[in-house]
Amino acid sequence: MPNNPPGGLGHVPVAVYSCATTSTALGESEERGRYYADARHWHVAGVWSDPAPSLPLMERLGWKAVTAALSAGMIRGVVVSCLTHVAADAAQFAALGVLLRDRGGFLADGSSGTPTRRTPGQARRPLPWGETPGQGHACGAPGRIRTCDTRFRSFL
Repeated sequence: MPNNPPGGLGHVPVAVYSCATTSTALGESEERGRYYADARHWHVAGVWSDPAPSLPLMERLGWKAVTAALSAGMIRGVVVSCLTHVAADAAQFAALGVLLRDRGGFLADGSSGTPTRRTPGQARRPLPWGETPGQGHACGAPGRIRTCDTRFRSFL
């Protein structure tokens, strides 16, 4: 399997993970995660979600499926559209990134926008949900997301 670093371009299999209470929010989150992966030419090998952000991360069925896919070598990384889908704050997100790195994977926050590096001739794509880069969202993370569920608990 390719061993491209997070943020790098290449055909890397990734999972898109989201956690929100409504199907609309889950759909929007999946779309953003796919867009982020596609902008880096990453292959979305699977999409998992959980409808209960109040559960600790390690108790969520969708997250368990993501970690199983990582352990099985099906994916190399996990893309979330907002760090609060998996952590309460940036420190927890970083700690989770270390845990995934220890298992041979990586964690990417899709709210950071389009990649800074592009292949020659690769044009900047319009955003599918009609927002512009740099707009913030409810969880306070930088990016283009309109809404983000912030009712998450510790992932440990």
